[in-house]
Amino acid sequence: MSLFDSHFHIIDPRFPLVPNQGFLPEPFTVADYKAKAEPLGIGGGAVVSGSFQAFDQSYLLEALSILGKTFVGVTQLPASATDEEILALSDAGVRGVRFNVRRGGSEELSRIKELAVRVYDLAAWHVELYIDAKEIDDFLAEVLFSLPKVSIDHVGLSKEGLPIILRLAEKGVRIKATGFGRLDFEVQPVLVKIAGVNPDSLLFGTDLPCTRAPVPFSDNDLNLIRETFEGDMLAKVLSKNARKFYGISV
Repeated sequence: MSLFDSHFHIIDPRFPLVPNQGFLPEPFTVADYKAKAEPLGIGGGAVVSGSFQAFDQSYLLEALSILGKTFVGVTQLPASATDEEILALSDAGVRGVRFNVRRGGSEELSRIKELAVRVYDLAAWHVELYIDAKEIDDFLAEVLFSLPKVSIDHVGLSKEGLPIILRLAEKGVRIKATGFGRLDFEVQPVLVKIAGVNPDSLLFGTDLPCTRAPVPFSDNDLNLIRETFEGDMLAKVLSKNARKFYGISV
């Protein structure tokens, strides 16, 4: 089974881009992504909307139409989006809505329960959070525990947030094994702990093109995962878990 990249961005300047905190990323087109991903054996993945794309869907629909049925989208939506808009995006391959707490550009976190329940009931979507896990207080944790389908980006980012990341994983939340160059802790033992509390939780991803990451993705990140796990557990982290989570059957 080919690898599944659960987290990457497409940045196409033909479509709207919004500077975020003074930052505007360099282009990273579908062709650029394929040139990086295909040599790694990646055959599917999730295109994730960034803060700099706000609520634009045009770039994502274009990217998914080119990438094909083994790829899905995770977009940013306002709570005012209509049922018809959500279902149309679902038909195009979108499978989740992102709350970018760290960078902005998405709906307010106060609307997460309302929107999460709605998109799940309509289209079986999940909600994804880009957040430093140390900012997940008891109230937000209880909200996340109550939601039907959730993922957290980049292993929660901080050592201080690891206790809640482990609790979330144990409760069924998916944790993306991505963005290792963004983390302030040793990755390998943390991945082992997460897999220990929930073998279905970890989702490998490249985070390409690694915008604003202090250290970008490299083959060493993939090698670290291969050195940490073996057999079916390795297959789960690199492909099976994500394919099941995103509903990819091909």
